[in-house]
Amino acid sequence: MAARIETDVAVIGAGPAGLFAVFECGMLKMRCTVIDTLDAIGGQCTALYPEKPIFDIPAFPRIPAGELIDRLEEQARPFTPTYLLGRRVESLVREGEHLVLGTSAGDTVVARAVILAAGAGAFGPNRPPLAGLEGYEAGGAVRYFVARREDFRGKRVVIAGGGDSAVDWALSLKQVAAKVTFVHRRPKFRAAPESVSQMEEAAARGEIEMAIPYQLHGLKGDGRTLTHVTLATLKGEERDVEADHLLAFFGLAMELGPIAEWGLGLEKTHVAVNPATMETSIPGVHAIGDIATYPGKLKLILQGFAEAAVAAHAAHGRVFPGEALHFEYSTSKGVAAVPAE
Repeated sequence: MAARIETDVAVIGAGPAGLFAVFECGMLKMRCTVIDTLDAIGGQCTALYPEKPIFDIPAFPRIPAGELIDRLEEQARPFTPTYLLGRRVESLVREGEHLVLGTSAGDTVVARAVILAAGAGAFGPNRPPLAGLEGYEAGGAVRYFVARREDFRGKRVVIAGGGDSAVDWALSLKQVAAKVTFVHRRPKFRAAPESVSQMEEAAARGEIEMAIPYQLHGLKGDGRTLTHVTLATLKGEERDVEADHLLAFFGLAMELGPIAEWGLGLEKTHVAVNPATMETSIPGVHAIGDIATYPGKLKLILQGFAEAAVAAHAAHGRVFPGEALHFEYSTSKGVAAVPAE
């Protein structure tokens, strides 16, 4: 149901940087509404690799991506953000001192400031051109990411692709799946050499079946439940592989979408900002995380966290014009929820 929401800061993107921006805004007593195209918070961390470990988060030598999102959501929770999920921001216009956003679901969000934390923009998987694909996607037989490894316990899994995701999940799922078949068009991979070596060793032990050089050619089943995946060589030689699931890791198709039409200062697919405020060419609109660019920018999650703090402090003056911002450490003031209106 479409809603009209008045808020202090509209955060576009519910990935790590966006969630931490909610916390930073909350510490400055600013209310946030978070909008994301996905049906769940977490961005790529949730959608693509929730169980994959991240090693460069301060104080966490190793933390699965999904757990990082859970902790960021918990950190933001005292400030009771409003989440508008499964919808895309289609428009941004200025009305006086406010910025008004319209979503694909018909919502209207009126904010004093906007923090754009949209990662690389709207993204979706590159889907193989196979007949009947949509039905098998709807039935869960064809997937493009792994949300829970346990879903594949005892299953026959075909993995297609040649990058890190394909190789890493082949190594992981061989421990729980009844059978793992790895499909690639050539015996060369775009993955970490150590991971490739481990996969080749697992194949030599019979733990992974390597179907090389083959490509996906067709799907067999009842239109929703998969029984076989048909493979073919470039010479036209075909073979059927028994399968309950096909995991296709062919990368992501990414685009800025409507954001590209807002008049922001763009550098290819990134938004240029002033690193002192993270403000874009539109006053009151800030960009953080992977979508933001400036000299010396590092594409690290922890860099996005720092940018979130900078953007929140810069936005404070628009949310509370004329009110001085006295910096305090969190150890001094603690975490106090934003009072409800």
